Amino acid sequence: MAAAAESRRVVGAPACLCVLCGLPAAGKSTLARRIVGTAGELGWRAAVVPYDDLIPEQAFQTEVLEDGIKLQEMHTNWKSHRQAVLHSIGQFLERLDVVAQVQSSSLINSAAWERCTQALLQPEDSKSDGTPLLFLLDDNFFYPSMRYEVYQLARKYSLGFCQVYLQCDLESCISRNHSRSKPVPTAVIQEMEKRLESPNPQKNFWEIQSISLNTTDSVQKVMELISSALKHPLSPVEDNTEQKDTDRLRCATSVVHQADQACRRLISEAMRAARGQWSASQTLFISQLFLQEVPFIQEEDVDVEQVVKRVVGSIFDEQKRDILSRFLYNNE
Repeated sequence: MAAAAESRRVVGAPACLCVLCGLPAAGKSTLARRIVGTAGELGWRAAVVPYDDLIPEQAFQTEVLEDGIKLQEMHTNWKSHRQAVLHSIGQFLERLDVVAQVQSSSLINSAAWERCTQALLQPEDSKSDGTPLLFLLDDNFFYPSMRYEVYQLARKYSLGFCQVYLQCDLESCISRNHSRSKPVPTAVIQEMEKRLESPNPQKNFWEIQSISLNTTDSVQKVMELISSALKHPLSPVEDNTEQKDTDRLRCATSVVHQADQACRRLISEAMRAARGQWSASQTLFISQLFLQEVPFIQEEDVDVEQVVKRVVGSIFDEQKRDILSRFLYNNE
């Protein structure tokens, strides 16, 4: 227990994981640099975690088909690399010897990782004075599942967690992307725009600390969000309770839906059975009408209207009541 407490000395001060998400070339990196500058003015330790630099280029390679990009396969291809980034953050938060030896996974660029952690390390001759620690995770994060992994890491270490979604229209992103030294294939951006799911606190309770911006100039709003997240670190116990409540609600909704479907099937089957009985009764009724109930005599005129009224008013009603009573009795 003592060793575990010592290992958390790096995060003894308030710490936060801030997810920057949006399409490629939306302006996330520009916004990240401005946040780091503002954080420095406040005396915070802040660093950008740039996924594009940390994850090897070959991990992003995917086949371009006539019907677009197999984005789900692309997601699976680099999922292990993304997890390695989060694992490295966890290592940094746990280890005491990060100054002497920066640990990272072979799945990410070690040099790039060392650069982004240097700004977070306390000088060897200084002591932790409660200075906030800020990680800015810069990536597209177009699926909620990608962002949820970061949330889980923050929950594990009782860190603050927040998200900033940078809005930008597709045409502008494509135009800016062309000016990059290593542009992303246009088809990838187009397909990503179709799949992108921005933070939705109404759907996902864990995305409550999120804002959407359409400009990189709104640094003040971002700093207010991060400050709020720092003051309200995640609690595994409380958040697990919320998750259980959410799971129970989903389960209840599923039960109601399935029960409704089962009732509909039973009603449909019952109606088909009833229609069958009505059809058979109709045939029998017509037979009785012509063979038994109507005394046709060739020499006499028949009052058709009176015959129909008599048959419908007595014989048919009697058979209708008999069918209904038998049907209801059999289905009790």
